[in-house]
Amino acid sequence: MQPIRSPFITAVAIALATSLAYARPVNGQEKTPEQTDAGDVAAAGEPAEAPPAPPAKVNVQEVVEDEDIETRLLRILRATEWFEAPSIRVDEGVVFLGGTTNAQQNREWAARLASNTEDVVAVVNMIEVTDPPVWNMQPAITATKDLGRNAVQALPMLAIATVIGLLTWLATKLTSFVSDKTILGRINSSLLREVARKAILVPVWLVGIYLMLRISGLTQLAMTVVGGTGVLGIIAGFAFRDIAENFLASILLSVQNPFRYGDLIEVDGQLGFVQRVNTRGTLLMTFDGNHIQIPNSTIYKNTIMNFSSNPNRRFDFVVGIGYDVSVSDAQEAAFEVLSKHPAVLDDPEPQVLVEALGSSTVNLRVFAWLDANAHSWMKVKSSVIRLVKRRFEEEGYSMPDDAREIVFPDGVPVQVKKALTGANTDGGSSTAQAASSKPVRDETVSNSAEGGFGSEQRDLEEQARRSRDPDEGGADLLDAKAQEQTTESATVG
Repeated sequence: MQPIRSPFITAVAIALATSLAYARPVNGQEKTPEQTDAGDVAAAGEPAEAPPAPPAKVNVQEVVEDEDIETRLLRILRATEWFEAPSIRVDEGVVFLGGTTNAQQNREWAARLASNTEDVVAVVNMIEVTDPPVWNMQPAITATKDLGRNAVQALPMLAIATVIGLLTWLATKLTSFVSDKTILGRINSSLLREVARKAILVPVWLVGIYLMLRISGLTQLAMTVVGGTGVLGIIAGFAFRDIAENFLASILLSVQNPFRYGDLIEVDGQLGFVQRVNTRGTLLMTFDGNHIQIPNSTIYKNTIMNFSSNPNRRFDFVVGIGYDVSVSDAQEAAFEVLSKHPAVLDDPEPQVLVEALGSSTVNLRVFAWLDANAHSWMKVKSSVIRLVKRRFEEEGYSMPDDAREIVFPDGVPVQVKKALTGANTDGGSSTAQAASSKPVRDETVSNSAEGGFGSEQRDLEEQARRSRDPDEGGADLLDAKAQEQTTESATVG
């Protein structure tokens, strides 16, 4: 008979055998809680404990002797030279510090030094801080030594910076030479050449100065020079607005070229010959021999009357003749005087026109032209007026004064005098006739009083050369070639 085997009994038997197998200890021994490793704890799902912190100080020797601690600390304090009569006593690891010092930080430093020493249990700081003496020269001596040391250390850098400065100067000279031969040679205006030259040379100077400051150890100052150039330009623009305005006006005047050296101009009520033009103003010499410097901004904003741009200049004057004189005959007589005058131009032709009918005269206005570069406007006008008057007198033309009416409300008193003797009467009439028939002196075209018809420009130029230059050495922005040509022509004339 075979035994009955139930499936349930078989499953229980297998589970029991498996649990006994897992419960069996390794090597036949059971693990204690102390023998359970981290792998077993992690497998069981429980956290592992953190490792202990390392010690703050690891001693090589078991215990350092108090004498060794005392000797070591005393040698360190003496080596610093910060303490006067330092003393150290160590008893059972307790350090007692003594002595004096002149700074609180030195006292604290000694305490930290003793605390960090091996096998020191505690520190008792008895170091006293003393006030420095009033006449202590040690800081000054130390500072002087530092300055000397720094100066000696900076000598190589200064030598290199000097070499760079010389190279920068040579670079600017070379750049200016090349610019004059290439770009600047095409600019006719001297002012524009100067402005363009500065615009080219300024970056070269800035680079050189920046390198000099960097090599000299002044890096912050070098960055300030390079970075603050634009800011300084803006500040200078606001602070020196008038100067900048005159400078810009000088550039515009140089470009437009409304006048040249030696031109007779009138600006803002001032009349004179142009002598110099700089970045600030224009120098004129008046007919009185005075120097007048007008700001360029004023010249640019006002009306400029240039009498030398056209050498032909017209003058006019008014002469009155009586109503009994033939106007046509008087015109012909005046025109004949103008046509025979050596300084009056035939082209444009002179004119004698009737201007107005006055109270007692017929007013004639005489127009004539002359070469202002060769003749004086004032002298020629004086000569023409004098000659016209002489011609009218020769022709017997009356030139009466304006009529005036005198009213006598009480009548005119009349007093009868005794008749003069015949001799006296004849003598008086003879004298009157002699006075009235006195011939007019034959006047020449030019006399010594007028001094000839030469232009005053040559005399003023000679005075300008002999006088002190009032423009404070500013560069002349006028065309040098035109100035030389004008001076040569005046000298030859």
